[in-house]
Amino acid sequence: MILIAGGLGFIGSHITRALLDLGETCLVVRRSTAATPAAFADEAGRRLIVEQVDVADRSAFLEIGNRHRITGIVNLVGVFGFSALEPVDDARLAMRTLFNVLEAARDWEVPRVGIASTIGVYIGALTEGPLREDARLPMTTGHGIPAFKKIGELLADHLADATGLEIVNYRIAAAWGPLAHRASPFIAATELVHAAVAGVGPDLTALRSPAYADDGIDLVYVKDCARAIALLQLADKLGYRTYNIASGRPTTNNEFLEALKKVIPHTQAELPEGRDPAGPGHDIYLDLGRIREDTGYQPAYDTERAIADYAHWLRAGNPR
Repeated sequence: MILIAGGLGFIGSHITRALLDLGETCLVVRRSTAATPAAFADEAGRRLIVEQVDVADRSAFLEIGNRHRITGIVNLVGVFGFSALEPVDDARLAMRTLFNVLEAARDWEVPRVGIASTIGVYIGALTEGPLREDARLPMTTGHGIPAFKKIGELLADHLADATGLEIVNYRIAAAWGPLAHRASPFIAATELVHAAVAGVGPDLTALRSPAYADDGIDLVYVKDCARAIALLQLADKLGYRTYNIASGRPTTNNEFLEALKKVIPHTQAELPEGRDPAGPGHDIYLDLGRIREDTGYQPAYDTERAIADYAHWLRAGNPR
């Protein structure tokens, strides 16, 4: 039974689905009391167990091991920088969730625990793409999320050596698709698709920086992202502690918009030409050599197929 902390969130729901489709039994822990999504109705109570547990509550989380035999953990919680807490308390909460997951893995003798990291750890790296997992990373960061993820990776590496745990970091690229929040501060893709489906112009004011036409980043469709993580979780043997989870190529905003107009011809969107003058001046994208070597992973969705799949999801009445 694989425990997925945050397994009914954006990326987590797709990882849960990918693991179920590969024949695994999943235990999802979540803080909220919301009903299990209808998409999991067939598996609920059979191959999918959902428990309301706050991972930050050490005793409640560790007690799970008394009720279930956990054979793997995928941790997607502990994101730092988005809570309403005072910054020190926010950081303390993020670290507590990480330590609780690793303590549980040790106590339950879990063979492998995967921890979500981010493409953001590469921001400021001297090497232009494709970025490999062994790239030299800067100590500074412009946002709380990559800052915490770097700290988490360092702690995981230390504790893997000290405890013998197999801890795997997943450096996830710019994931998008069903269940993503529409108003992303980092990428325009989600809002562009939502607006096109609705037949209106996009509102990109939530972005931290403007979406210039020639700027690109490694966009990974969430279903590819989930399958990659499921393959890593189930692999018989892994040769590394850190893996890029990505499409392996940059997708510029203009390329995305052109694909969107092919899928939804009435798309109403225009982007400023050129690159953001305050940006890095090059595209950030990730090398897939490690994950291909150890799992055979290849992305299944190109941009047009992903847009069509996402548009179908939204047109079916799903809000995001």
